[in-house]
Amino acid sequence: MTSSRRRFLAASAGFVSAALLSRHALAQSGKPIRLIVPFPAGGGTDVAARLVADKLRGALPQPVIVENKPGAAGRIAVEYVKSSDPDGSTLLFTPDFLMVVYPHSFKKLSYDPVADFVPVANCALSTLAFSVGPAVPESVKTLSDFIQWCRANPKQAAYASTSAGATPHFVGVMLTRAAGVEITHVPYKGGAPAIQDLIGGQIASSINPVGEVLAYVKSGRLRVLATSGSRRSHFLPEVPTMMEAGYRDVVVETWIGILAPARTPAATVARYNAAIGDALKSGEVAEGYSKFGMDVFAQTPEAFAATIRGDLNRWGPVVKASGFTAED
Repeated sequence: MTSSRRRFLAASAGFVSAALLSRHALAQSGKPIRLIVPFPAGGGTDVAARLVADKLRGALPQPVIVENKPGAAGRIAVEYVKSSDPDGSTLLFTPDFLMVVYPHSFKKLSYDPVADFVPVANCALSTLAFSVGPAVPESVKTLSDFIQWCRANPKQAAYASTSAGATPHFVGVMLTRAAGVEITHVPYKGGAPAIQDLIGGQIASSINPVGEVLAYVKSGRLRVLATSGSRRSHFLPEVPTMMEAGYRDVVVETWIGILAPARTPAATVARYNAAIGDALKSGEVAEGYSKFGMDVFAQTPEAFAATIRGDLNRWGPVVKASGFTAED
């Protein structure tokens, strides 16, 4: 046997041994795997986490539970996971903006999304919907119509978002810059109150995750003029994208993924990624995600890391151009 082959076999055996030891140590520790969700129970992120957790039970040697740690616009959960032991027992289940937008919008952030975390698996992908309500005339049928209406009615030109500093806010910034029109941003504390004011005619338009508006579109209470994806949403196939409407640079797809504290062993990350990938293949998970306007979106840890880096680079100039700074 050649020396190079002996080195290869020794390295392979070491990797397998490390993986088995990692699995054995965590199982023997009695620690459950906790998926930490940054928002209260019942929302889309929470439901997405619980669907995956249900499928992981039995696929991994230890229990899998979901814990909600809301507060500070999601940052409490992120900080908690950052400070947790990197033994695979504590994972963050988070939407993208906490990791790729907040680093640009907060002057002082107590975590670094690249240095403090290891990407484990991406889970879901969704797009945003630009909707109008009864404050906008029925004659406004397209996004271009709405832009023209805003120019003619500057005092009524406004859009709601689910919160200041989150992705829908900055999609609005991207759109107004691309269109060359002033549209006032009105932040809300969540999608539900924004939609209620939109339906009530208190505000002209709103940008929300597709899943938040589907029921209102079906009942005819809202009109979606455009979606933000690179292609039409299969939830709203008749609605053009912002790119189709002439705003080629306004293409945004949001994700929800799982991250571990930095220094979590690579073998543990690989094992979790494989188990999560199998869970995402379940029809129950796909159906559950669909109810919230999300699609299953599995990525390897390496591909997920590239997604995070790309999004961090993309959102920096957008946030800077907006002049927005989040309040602590």
